[in-house]
Amino acid sequence: MGTNDTASTFASLLQRLQGELQLLPDKPDESPEITLRCLWALAEDRPLAVSQAATFTPGALDDTGRARLRALVEQRLAGTPLAHLTGRQDFMGQILLASPAALVPRRETEQLGFTAVRRLQSLASARPLVIDVCTGAGNVALGIASHLPQARILGADLSPEAVGLARQNAGFLGRGDVEFRCGDLLEPFSEQLFQSAVDMITCNPPYISSARVDGMPAEICQHEPRLAFDGGPFGVKIIRKLVATAPPLLRPGGWLLMEVGLGQGAGVARTLAADPQFDEIHTHNDAAGQIRVIEARRTPAAQA
Repeated sequence: MGTNDTASTFASLLQRLQGELQLLPDKPDESPEITLRCLWALAEDRPLAVSQAATFTPGALDDTGRARLRALVEQRLAGTPLAHLTGRQDFMGQILLASPAALVPRRETEQLGFTAVRRLQSLASARPLVIDVCTGAGNVALGIASHLPQARILGADLSPEAVGLARQNAGFLGRGDVEFRCGDLLEPFSEQLFQSAVDMITCNPPYISSARVDGMPAEICQHEPRLAFDGGPFGVKIIRKLVATAPPLLRPGGWLLMEVGLGQGAGVARTLAADPQFDEIHTHNDAAGQIRVIEARRTPAAQA
């Protein structure tokens, strides 16, 4: 394939993607051209994340490469997430491994990660202890670790497959010190050393109501694990359980941070405000003005 053939093939495939690719609002960094650059690089055996694709220059492909590229385009148009094809996803300035084992990290969840980093930076602890539950690919835990390398960070997920991916990501990023355990919410941290000792618990829980999961776009419900979305009949089952089980692990003055779904924030904030085990509640809105992250401080011992 010569230079002219490369340009012609790129133009024709881009035109097709522009006409047929259904892009989801929860992946705002993707576009038809970025998608094609990622898939072309993959056909060249160079897996790239979206953040790397803008500077990628498509090279000449042999017959095998062209066939692979066209097959990848067909898979993407059929609804396979781009991150599942490339095996790469950006999050909080890092490139992670991605697979069907866990939820593809979303840009919106970076708000949880960066809110956690800012709160931890305000604490007096030189080596804060952080637990991230519903950790999925380990993106929040490893994102916090990248900004606060001195922190001790552990993550957990109910899915053994997700925990496996999180551990792979820890190795991929050279952060073998970030530990991942398998279990339901905070159950993997029942040892005495965690009781009243944790500076922060973070969680991006499943928060879609069970009835709505099957009605989500096929790219989501047919390719990503239901366990990562299904929050029970009203979408807040896991959130309520976490609010009930977090206080014994949090040190007095420690923080619980959660991502919440659209329309859930006000109700969750009211529940926390009515709980004497928490004394400060802060809500954080997204660009559309919706509450998406909630911080709750464990009541200091003198006030409990």
